[in-house]
Formats: sequence, C-alpha cells, structure tokens
Amino acid sequence: MSLSNQHTSRLTLFISLLKQSLRGDEHDYTQGSIRQAIVLLAIPMILELGLESIFAVVDMFFVGKLGSTAIQSVGLTESVIAIIYTLGMGLGMGTTAVVARRIGEKNPDAAAHAGAQAILISLFITIVISITGFVYAPDILRLMKAAPEVVQEGAVFARIMLGGSLVIILLFLINGIFRGAGDAALAMRSLWLASGINIILCPTLINGYGPFPELGLKGAAIATTVGRGIGVLYQCYHLFSRKGVIKIKMVHFNWDWPLIRSIVKVSWPAVLQFFIASGSWIILTRLVAEMGGKDASSGYQIAIRNAVFFILPAWGLSNAAATLVGQNLGAKQPERASQSVLLTAKYNAVFMSAVMLLFVVFASPIISIFTKENAVQNIGRVALQIIGTGYIFYGIGMVMIQALNGAGDTRTPTWIHFVGFWLFQIPLAYFMAKVLDWGPTGVFVAIPVAETAMAITAWIFFKKGKWKKVVV
Repeated sequence: MSLSNQHTSRLTLFISLLKQSLRGDEHDYTQGSIRQAIVLLAIPMILELGLESIFAVVDMFFVGKLGSTAIQSVGLTESVIAIIYTLGMGLGMGTTAVVARRIGEKNPDAAAHAGAQAILISLFITIVISITGFVYAPDILRLMKAAPEVVQEGAVFARIMLGGSLVIILLFLINGIFRGAGDAALAMRSLWLASGINIILCPTLINGYGPFPELGLKGAAIATTVGRGIGVLYQCYHLFSRKGVIKIKMVHFNWDWPLIRSIVKVSWPAVLQFFIASGSWIILTRLVAEMGGKDASSGYQIAIRNAVFFILPAWGLSNAAATLVGQNLGAKQPERASQSVLLTAKYNAVFMSAVMLLFVVFASPIISIFTKENAVQNIGRVALQIIGTGYIFYGIGMVMIQALNGAGDTRTPTWIHFVGFWLFQIPLAYFMAKVLDWGPTGVFVAIPVAETAMAITAWIFFKKGKWKKVVV
C-alpha cells in the first residue's frame, strides 16, 4: 500500500471512530484495539470538558467587563466552590471505579444499582452544604480576605453559587456513572447542554438583553446555576428512561448498606484527594491576594481560568484511562489496563507540550483579551507563563493519578496529593513569596515545581503495579 493510501485509510478510520464516539454506540472496551478504545472514550470526554473549560473562560470574559472587584468576587467564590467540586469529583471517581468494574464483569444491573446508591449518598451530603453556603456566603468571602467592597458586591453571587451546590455535585456524579459504563458520549452531551445554556444566559443576564433586566454579577450566578440544573435534568431523563448499558430503576434506590459502605470506602479517599488539591488552591489564592492585593488576585484568577481551559481537555483524556483500567481489571486483563494507561499518557504529553509553548509565547495577548488594566495584565502574563512551564508533567501526572483512581486505589493518589500540595507546594509558596520576598511570583513558581514532583511520584507508584490487585 502506498504512503498516500495509508494516510487516507487512517483518516477514514479516524472519521469512522469519531462518528461512533459522538453517537455513543455501545462498545466492549475490554476487547480489540487499545488505540481505538482510547479514541472512542477520549473524544467525547475531551469535548465534554473542553466545553466546560470554554464555559469557565466565557464567564471570566463577561465578568471581567464588570471590573476587578467582580473578578475577585468570582475568583474567591470559585476557589471555595472548588471544595464542592471535590465532593462531586471524588464521589464521581469512586462511582466510576465501581461501575466500570461491574461493567467489566458483564454485570450491568449491579452497575446500575451502584450508581443509584451513589446518588442517594450525594443527595444527603449536598442538601446540608447548599443551605450552609447560602446562609454564610458573606462570612466565607471575609474568611478569604476579600476586600469590603468585594464582600458587598460579591455576596449575592456567592449565595447563589454555593446554594446551588446540589446541581454541581449531581452533574459530576451522574457523569461518573456514565463514564464508568463507557458511555462517554452521554456524559459529554449533558455537560454541553449545561455549558451551552450558561454561555447564552451569562451575557444576557449580566447585561440585560431583550426582556431580561440587567443583573450584573448576580446574572452570572443565575446563568451558571440554571445551566447546570438543566444539565442534571437531562442526565436524569436518560438515566431512568434510556435503552443503554445503565438502566436505573426505583428498586435500585432501596438502601443497600454494604454497597454504600463499599462506595464510600473507594470514594472518601478520592474526595479527600481532590479536597487536598482544592484546599491548596484556596490557600494559594488567599496568599496571592494577601501579598499582591486586588490587582494581583484578579490577574492570577484570569491566568488560572486560562490554565484550566487547557487542563480540562487533558483531564478528559485522563478519564478515559480511568474507565479503561476499571473495565479491564473487571475483565481480569491487568496487562491490557497497563498498556492503555501508558498509551494515554503518551498522547496527553504531546498535547500538553503544545499548550506549554502557547502559554510561554502568547501569554500577553491571551491575558489582554480579558482585561485592559495594565497592573492586572502584568500579573496575569507572568502567572500564565510560569504555570505553563509545567504542562508536560501535568499531563503525565493526570493520567497516572486517574489510572490509580480507576483501579479503585484511591488511597495512593491521596497520599501523593497530601505530601505534594500540603507538605511541599504550600510551604514552598510561602517561603518564596515571603522569605525570599518574591511576592505573588513565588506562589506561581511553586505550582509547576510541585506538580512536576507529584507527576514523577505517581509514575513510580504506577510502575510498581500494586493497583492491579485492588479489590472493588
């Protein structure tokens, strides 16, 4: 076969896989080509989280027009909501591991039962969190060292966002069920719907287009919460009425304490794992605000939003590794699981290398899109360039961590995060920011240094192979 014919054949195959992945066709990920399995899972997961990252950047774009006070209000609130994300992501990760293992064992009814029990767990947790966040929103902003004007203007934004914690957690959790079942396309479509509605409502409610009043920062919060709520309704519709791998029935919601304990056993280290990372982010955000004031905090928030824009698609590729590990371990194929992870890590490293070059070279024009204030631009540019230098290691580390999580070995990544973030990154940030007097720049430098160390550590633990023997 000639070289041109080979390229044509590969392109045809890729287009065929692309269509199959977007349709959400059922596929046995424990058999056949590993490359094709990665593509089928990764494309919808990347597109899913890619639009979520667009949603975050669009929010910051429109909020940025309201000034640095609004930017800091959103940034500080989001840093606290990151704790809510940790619950959703942790429960979702634990549920993905259990559901994927049952699917790999060819037991879809048990997978549906596990998903229903995970939803019950999340409902009890988030009702308490939503009420607490709504009532104490201003106090939470003060705790984050927000300026008085930020507390005054941002309290309503924080109340709505924290009060809507239920839809945040359910959106993550139910998508975790779909991913564990290998139905990444449905997870993608639910997040697309939520993000799409937010992208439309955000400028409409902030600026008051058409029949809608001008709500400013309050409008941004309403748009986000409504979009996520509709996304959850879409998930529930398909979860209870669709003809797919996962078919949840009311009988699956009967309390099953042994299963609940099993899900909690896998999920709590994952929740703690993400909590550790989010807690570190909160502390660094507070440190930047303390050392550099409102302008530094605003510039840092813009840089972080752009960093997340490219990290989330890479996280989507990492989620594919988690599903492949879980299902292949369930099918008693640990070596196939290992091969899937290594190939996924290779793809993620290539993608993140391109992102690193983009941030290092084009930081200034990227930041200037979101703000015209020179002081904020300067901080944002420096932050984006420094944080961007570690992107290759971010990509590899993500895959290794998610592979361990997908195997149900959520404890090892938790220890890696605890040591890496709390015993290394935070002390290093304080040392460089205060002792060396680098200010906010010291915080920025600590991020890629710590992430690189954690990626290397995760690689070492993955290669040891103890995750292959974890029982879920």
